[in-house]
Amino acid sequence: MELKFAWQRPAAMMALAALAAPAFAEDDRPVTATVGGRLHLDFATFDNDDRGTPNKDDTEIRRAWLDVSGKFFVVDYKAEADFSGDRVEAKDVYLSRSFGKAGKLTVGQFKQYFSLDDRTSSNYGSFLERGNAGTTLAPLYRLGASWQANPGDFTWAASLYSLESIDAWQVKGRAAGGRVTWAPSPSDGDVLHLGLSLAHEAYDNPGSNGTPGLKIRPRPAGHLSDESRLTLVDFSAGRDTDVNKWSLEYAQVRGPLSWQGEFSGATFDDGAQRGDVMAAYGMLSWFVTGESKAYDRKTGRFGRVKDIRHKAGAFEVALRYDQMWGAQHLDGAPDLRRGSTAAWTLGGNWYLRDNLRFMVDLIESRNRDRLAGVTLDRTRAVTGRLQFDF
Repeated sequence: MELKFAWQRPAAMMALAALAAPAFAEDDRPVTATVGGRLHLDFATFDNDDRGTPNKDDTEIRRAWLDVSGKFFVVDYKAEADFSGDRVEAKDVYLSRSFGKAGKLTVGQFKQYFSLDDRTSSNYGSFLERGNAGTTLAPLYRLGASWQANPGDFTWAASLYSLESIDAWQVKGRAAGGRVTWAPSPSDGDVLHLGLSLAHEAYDNPGSNGTPGLKIRPRPAGHLSDESRLTLVDFSAGRDTDVNKWSLEYAQVRGPLSWQGEFSGATFDDGAQRGDVMAAYGMLSWFVTGESKAYDRKTGRFGRVKDIRHKAGAFEVALRYDQMWGAQHLDGAPDLRRGSTAAWTLGGNWYLRDNLRFMVDLIESRNRDRLAGVTLDRTRAVTGRLQFDF
């Protein structure tokens, strides 16, 4: 995709949003509507080794989202779609109803409750990409129903959901999951966060009759590094497969410094084969210009940077180490596959305004075949993004 083309459709989308803005209703009316969106323009350039097919330097419209949200008498609603690809893809499409301190009921398609990394919006993360667990294990957008609440310093959410989504109806199965977090009396610049996520998913016949296979294949050097993907487990033989997932969360904010880490995993079982995947990351962030990461105590996740101190904007540097490893074997037999992928990422973020930033990540990744004891791929990448949301 040429960079010129990457700017044309988003410009038209933003113009449409601007025209629609004056028609929005007041909060005290029974029906309201607010338009929002995000535009992420990405690039990547690679330094590939001589193993395997090299990744190609490229640009892409990573996200071009529009949403409308508000209230319709006694319920809240949201409808959100991504226009960046060849076809429009639905994201959040749901109705919700708040019952005060008891919590909130949500029905429709929404992002499931799994891990701090995945629950933090792509608008607010310190890196272009989430960690390996966030991109491969998190359930993402699924059709279902959930209840969430925020009693004191805790948040909790539980959901029953289908493995289908509006755009991926071929994936069949059912699941249940939830997340609980604790942050004792968080304040600006002073946060301690702990969390736990659990999910059980039952897939119907993955890999048969046109149903997609169930594979864990992380991209170690960014979204455009398809040629560096390593298959850690593959359950595509058409047998019903049970998957159990979990994630432990820890994060702290101390003024301009913050650090966080997660330890996540999943087990796969189709009656003939078993698979195990684990992932861990640790990261450190520093706002050179003195701002602090913002924390949303109602949802247990990080949010928009507030109170930018300088006319030139805010600047953040961040460092992350991310590793994922997996093994697969027949019941009672030696491993069929055992591999790992790891990456160091050094990131820099320039917040020109709280909703406009430029991001650059330097990545060094490596894939290993642990059975053969060899390195399969080593890739360095420079990735970047111009990002705007409203």
